[in-house]
Amino acid sequence: MASIHKRNGKYAVMYNYVDENGKRRQKWESFKTQAEAMKRKKEVEYKKVAGTLTIPKCTTMSELLNEYVAMYGKTTWAMSTYTANLGLIENYIKPLIGKLKVQEINTRVMERYYQQLLKTETVTPATGKHRSKYVTPQTIRSIHKLLHSCFEQAVKWELIEKNPTEYASRPKADYNKRDIWTVETLFHALEVCEDETLKLAMNLAFSCSMRLGEILGLTWDCVDIAEESIAAGTASVHINKELQRVNRETLKLLGKKDVIFIFPSQSSLTTTQQVLKSPKTESSIRKVFLPRTVAEMLTETRRKQLEVIDALGDEYKDFNLVIAGPLGMPVEARRINGAFDKLIKKNNLPKVVFHSLRHSSITYKLKLNGGDIKAVQGDSGHAQSKMVTDLYSHILDDDRRQNAQLFEEAFYSGRNQQPQGPAPDAADAALLMKLLQNPEMAALIKTLAKTLQ
Repeated sequence: MASIHKRNGKYAVMYNYVDENGKRRQKWESFKTQAEAMKRKKEVEYKKVAGTLTIPKCTTMSELLNEYVAMYGKTTWAMSTYTANLGLIENYIKPLIGKLKVQEINTRVMERYYQQLLKTETVTPATGKHRSKYVTPQTIRSIHKLLHSCFEQAVKWELIEKNPTEYASRPKADYNKRDIWTVETLFHALEVCEDETLKLAMNLAFSCSMRLGEILGLTWDCVDIAEESIAAGTASVHINKELQRVNRETLKLLGKKDVIFIFPSQSSLTTTQQVLKSPKTESSIRKVFLPRTVAEMLTETRRKQLEVIDALGDEYKDFNLVIAGPLGMPVEARRINGAFDKLIKKNNLPKVVFHSLRHSSITYKLKLNGGDIKAVQGDSGHAQSKMVTDLYSHILDDDRRQNAQLFEEAFYSGRNQQPQGPAPDAADAALLMKLLQNPEMAALIKTLAKTLQ
């Protein structure tokens, strides 16, 4: 039904189809790797059997975008990504370049388009206010990323020979560095926090490096706080889903993609719905061990929750959520964010966002374990270790600066000074312990020791 042929250093999927005039035609689609070609071959064969195979035959940019969303976006994007990308397409791409012929679009056209966007007024969102009068460089970079992917599909479908966004210059975007709390500030905030729900969420974000959606989507069947587990230091949480509010139309369009559970809506007037959904990447599914204090905090939370369930009976809708509202419904992210902002204002704390607690968590874990990136990546759920090193390179730089200081103390200090007699054994032992606490220095000392044998 479909076959793979290698030509010009690429892998092409070849298959036959019948056009709108009833004529039998042949279609070739090119891919960079054999794995991509195999995936497309299976997709073509499945869709031919199901009678849902669509042949890309677009001429304008709008037509290409429609094909791209139908054939790629619906099967690849998460619900929130689908809604966001659709907004970019309808608000900023189709109105400006939608009528252009795909074959006429080149790198120069794309660069002029990006410059035009800088003078384009921002479309007011359905909820809230836009942050800038004109489209920002950050938004343009998101549009570029979307179009780059779209044109990559067009190349594979052999609609164009090369991707016009590949070498297109984009406006430079300045990203503000996210501030984080020190551990002293965090624990002061926890001491003055009177909201028990917020306090638990803050502890989970800091101790387990959890995202807010993961915290609000955590269920008791994924929490191990048995007495023997706490005593053995193996109490843990299994993170395998997140709470998210999604657009109802998107939910219907994507056929409940990745959705584990849909919570009953409390109003028929809303255009969104709360759901429990699978994480967007497999690396986000992880097991994180709990500090004893946080495990005991969860034990107390569960005890109080069971008392409420017993008292309210059928009035309480038990969805097995760790963090739940007074009647069992999920807690909105905006409720936690709002309470967090109030805590900051009331106690004159440094201004940060709730997500910064996750950054504080990763920062201190890297410091405590001497920069063990893989161990931290396992807790944080980052897809690639490079994401950890890119975001937290300043911490590793601190450790490298400490290496220079340790070298100075160990090998250089006092070499040109007159000896003052043997140093006390206690001082030698203290210095050795300090050196051995740094993994890189410990490895160096071991190597030096071998060369002296």
